[in-house]
Amino acid sequence: MAGRWAIAAMIAVAIAISYLDRQTLPWAIKYIEADIPIGNQTKAFLDSAFLATYGLMYLGGGWLLDRVGTRAGFLAIMVFWSLACASHGFAGGIAALVVSRLLLGMGEGGGFPAATRAVAEWFPPERRAAAMGLVNAGTAVGAVIAPPLIAGVLAYGNWFGLASWRWVFFLTGGLGLAWALWWFLTYRTPPETAEEAVATGPAPTIAALLSRREVRGVVGAKFLSDGAWYFYLFWLPKYLFEAHGFDLKQAATIGWIPYAASGVGSLCGGWLSSRLLSSGRSVNAARKIALGLSAACMPWVMLAPTTASVAAVIMIFSLAFFGQQSWSTLVMTLPTDLVPRSALGRLAGLVGLGGAFGGIVMGQAAGWALDADAGYTPVLTVAATLHLIAFALICLTIPRIQQLDFTGRALP
Repeated sequence: MAGRWAIAAMIAVAIAISYLDRQTLPWAIKYIEADIPIGNQTKAFLDSAFLATYGLMYLGGGWLLDRVGTRAGFLAIMVFWSLACASHGFAGGIAALVVSRLLLGMGEGGGFPAATRAVAEWFPPERRAAAMGLVNAGTAVGAVIAPPLIAGVLAYGNWFGLASWRWVFFLTGGLGLAWALWWFLTYRTPPETAEEAVATGPAPTIAALLSRREVRGVVGAKFLSDGAWYFYLFWLPKYLFEAHGFDLKQAATIGWIPYAASGVGSLCGGWLSSRLLSSGRSVNAARKIALGLSAACMPWVMLAPTTASVAAVIMIFSLAFFGQQSWSTLVMTLPTDLVPRSALGRLAGLVGLGGAFGGIVMGQAAGWALDADAGYTPVLTVAATLHLIAFALICLTIPRIQQLDFTGRALP
């Protein structure tokens, strides 16, 4: 059986593949448009199709994992989303792309609930933030690989009479299937985890979870912060192409830098919180100090439209991506601080659902603003404030981060 940090690294690879899959459409869109015309509102609709099923299946995936366990659940989820990713390569029009995006969201929605459960199974509370930081760094690995990998396939991938953009989806789908085989052969649930799950009794229902203001606070904070994140994730390539004249060469050579910064942020956020805990700080203080510092990195994005320097724009987004993924690591750790392991899938699902629908609202607003010729400035200004509002919400709704029961009292 693999060691706990090897398990964390394996899960990070899965998350890397998921973010590589998500970046295929944004980075290949100019080539797809040669075959399938896609306007701003259409692109926003495609992003929303992914996020709608992603959010719903985030909740459904949490339920599935609570029922069948991490090993079988993650395997099924990964196979499904990999086939869904590959299906984009067969699309002949907008309708087919919409179906593929819906299916991809359904599959990927279970990824982070599965990751959260696996981390809780293998790591004690004082090490979970660091472990989740490693897992969350996979988002950066996938996003960093995406620009040069996709650019290379687009430049040289016209094989067997198929357009190069189609091979982007076939390749990324194949990587996911390879990981699924690795997981099937490697992952086992620690015996002590299975025994603990039996001892904790039945999990609280979704209604019971939502009855607590702490849970509503985390879900609301994720709605706000992921609204900004999904806008950056899905629209940054288009912004760089349109506002700063990026070409395929620039996308391959410097387009990866903000995503690399996000990986550093993932590791730093988890490390800082774990370090504060080790030095004697409470869970409440350790998480909130790290969350506040992460949120402070975000407002600088509103300066991006005021500069014509590509280097300065990349630096601004790198800082924002660093702060966002440091924040994300900590928010994904909060469910392990608040509820018993038997409820982790459900709570992680609710948090992901909130984040996905935040992305839908922000993406639709962005598409409307750009088609109305309002430009990127108002959208970036709004996005720059959302993490600060989310941090204030967490502080107001969770005065003390600690394990909860569901009779109105916090467990000691």
